[in-house]
Amino acid sequence: MSTLSRDQVIATLGPLDDIVVAEIIGTGITAAELAEARAWVTADEAMVNAGRRLPVGRVGRVIEMLERLEAEPITGSPLGEGGSALE
Repeated sequence: MSTLSRDQVIATLGPLDDIVVAEIIGTGITAAELAEARAWVTADEAMVNAGRRLPVGRVGRVIEMLERLEAEPITGSPLGEGGSALE
């Protein structure tokens, strides 16, 4: 099992905050598992209707992370309204 890179996560899921990318990588998920999690998030209703059960383990944790991001989009800066001038 090899560790995913930031670029691999972004290539699979699209643009994400670096903190989210780090959390995903921190689960130890593989590239194949990440692709499976993406498939569930983008077509979960179809998969459930096909009789598939929601995955557990690393895939399940990443699905939960991605669904949380969809439900609660990140707005503003975690540093407050002023944000940060660092780029």
